[in-house]
Amino acid sequence: MKYEQKIVLKNSKEALIRNGNASDGLAVYEVFNLTHAETDYLLSYPDENSFDPEQEARFLEEKAESPNETELIAIIDGKVAGTAGIEAVGKKYKVKHRAEFGISVLMEYWGLGLGKALTKACIQCAKNAGYDQLELNVVADNNRALSLYRSLGFEEFGRNPRGFNSQTSGYQELVYMMLKL
Repeated sequence: MKYEQKIVLKNSKEALIRNGNASDGLAVYEVFNLTHAETDYLLSYPDENSFDPEQEARFLEEKAESPNETELIAIIDGKVAGTAGIEAVGKKYKVKHRAEFGISVLMEYWGLGLGKALTKACIQCAKNAGYDQLELNVVADNNRALSLYRSLGFEEFGRNPRGFNSQTSGYQELVYMMLKL
């Protein structure tokens, strides 16, 4: 699924949001490890990264060629600043209307509107792919993310009080959210 858009951030810098491709593999791998070290709100820790740079490159290329899944990257001043993507929940008839959303942004770019722009881009990609529903999980203490998702129309549909088990803070409650497309 192809996507490309330029946006202007709150600090007046321009960001390019586009599909990741094989040549972005190393940069995206490094950003994954950095973002997952900067916050305890993401699914995994850097040492749990199951990809090496070459595998990341293949993953990005696969998503760029997919008709219904995508992995977008945001580039600011020639640097990958964040990633976001959608994946099918499954191929079976009963779930093929659903996609899952994930996002991570380097801390130095928080508060500039990049997360919102990446989320909107993924919503548009999900619509273009024909999904009826976009889903995500967010740690209940992540108020900034909850506020962002609610502002874009996501609604809570459940909670798991022991959804994550953090190495530093113990159990974290997850909020399950969805957006009807």
